[in-house]
Amino acid sequence: MTFYTEPTGYEKTALSDLQGAWGNLREEVVEAQPFPERERILFHIDEAMSWESVRNLEQMRNTLLLIQNIAAQSEVPDEVSEWITIIRENLDEVFIAVEEGKAV
Repeated sequence: MTFYTEPTGYEKTALSDLQGAWGNLREEVVEAQPFPERERILFHIDEAMSWESVRNLEQMRNTLLLIQNIAAQSEVPDEVSEWITIIRENLDEVFIAVEEGKAV
């Protein structure tokens, strides 16, 4: 009987960068001074990071658009806006990788 062994290294992919950016955005929102729509943005961040959104990247794209719109209409800290932009860029890279047939 063989046993599954944990890999000793992991390949960095566009999806792993995206996952990290979502985590950083969530952390930034949690640590920021309270601002209007903070709880609403956190709710949508959690939705975007859910298993359903990871399996359906179009759903994640739509949730990100919703987060961008909420942030644009409220007073979010600059760092939160920067992470939203980074997520947009990373999500675009994931879609490019999928189109090119690369592992995401």
